[in-house]
Amino acid sequence: MDPYLGYEIAIALIAVYGAVLYGLYRSGRLGPDRALSLMGPALMTKTQRGRSLLDRWGRFRRFWSVVADLGIVLAAISMVTIVVLLLLGAVASFRLSPSQAPSVTEAVGLPGINPIIPLGYGIVALVVGIVLHELMHGIIARSQKIGVKSLGILWFVVPIGAFVEQDDKEMLAAPRRQRDRVAAAGVLANFALTVVFFFALSGLVAVSVQPNAIGVGIAYVEPNTPAANLSLSAGDIITAVNSTSTPTTALFEAALANTTPGESVSLVYYDAGLGHSVTTTVVLTKSPTVKGRGFLGVGVDSLTPAELKQVLVWPAGSDQGPLVGTLDWLVLPLASLEPVSGSTTSYYHLTGPFAGTGTSAFWVGANILYWLAWINLLLGLSNSLPLYPLDGGWLFRDFVASVAARVKKAWTEAELDRFAGRAATLSSLLVLLLLVWQFVVPRLL
Repeated sequence: MDPYLGYEIAIALIAVYGAVLYGLYRSGRLGPDRALSLMGPALMTKTQRGRSLLDRWGRFRRFWSVVADLGIVLAAISMVTIVVLLLLGAVASFRLSPSQAPSVTEAVGLPGINPIIPLGYGIVALVVGIVLHELMHGIIARSQKIGVKSLGILWFVVPIGAFVEQDDKEMLAAPRRQRDRVAAAGVLANFALTVVFFFALSGLVAVSVQPNAIGVGIAYVEPNTPAANLSLSAGDIITAVNSTSTPTTALFEAALANTTPGESVSLVYYDAGLGHSVTTTVVLTKSPTVKGRGFLGVGVDSLTPAELKQVLVWPAGSDQGPLVGTLDWLVLPLASLEPVSGSTTSYYHLTGPFAGTGTSAFWVGANILYWLAWINLLLGLSNSLPLYPLDGGWLFRDFVASVAARVKKAWTEAELDRFAGRAATLSSLLVLLLLVWQFVVPRLL
């Protein structure tokens, strides 16, 4: 089979997409004043249908104003938080070697480009997040009596999102507070969706998933090792070494640290293929990395099956503390523990309403919920950046104007706008510098 088939198909689809755009342009159907126009390489299909629906949903002005004010507060907190994290990352970059520096693809939060975001789950989550983000912009805009010119879908070979086009003149003419409510609406929507999908996943896993045993999960088995000769395989769970229980990775490593090459040790493990625990003995070989230590030949996951379930259900309840648990939830993709697939699903059996059903379909649904929460959190944080043309850039501009209005009471509205615009442009340049810094600086030292 051609190893480059996927790339060849992608190139062919993009070529066809480009040809279609060129054909639309030549026929006069594509342009800024047409129903079809471009946003960068993405095709925008505009329509005025749906505006009446936004009017109906937005008529509860008092309710949406309170909700949007909460969005402004959350966006401001997020803006400060993510800028502080970028500054800390810039400082930390001085201690990184070129080999430790992150790649550019890791900074792009797009499925198929970022290596930790799976293509299928990522596209579903990104489309849902963007559509509801834009829908909230439209609802809040209408609640603040700001016009919506059109709605539509963004295409780049396939649908990649949606947009709501506000009336720019009415946005600029509106009071700052109303403008900020509209700008913060998308950020609020993404954070709200993060909470909704997080708790949906939490409840689903809590009532439906149980580890097959309490121990460390085997991620892989090295060939020609005692573990391979014993027929251990990925998906098995080691529960004891030399009569010492191994409920955590640290205890498992400690149990092996007390062994020597050639030593015969007892081993208890849950065999995923057999569906029950096995007690046996195995003769260890010499460790290739630690002198004088016995070697079994398995790699175990950083989180045990029980710990992974705890992180998915309630990270704040982690034995390592709420902060570590929360970080574990965020970096599950980096640890190859999300999406939960392959041998990792063998650590568990289903209970409750899903008892006796196949695990594959269940984990597809659970993974979708995780990525819906994860991507919406990413969208909410990234859109809070004080960077044009993101929502945070416009919010920062109005924040600066509000502060300046209190300090420079003699300034006219035009002077305030000029000052705030320059400040927002400067913040955009600084954010871009911080984003590039962590990739470039380690490679220059």
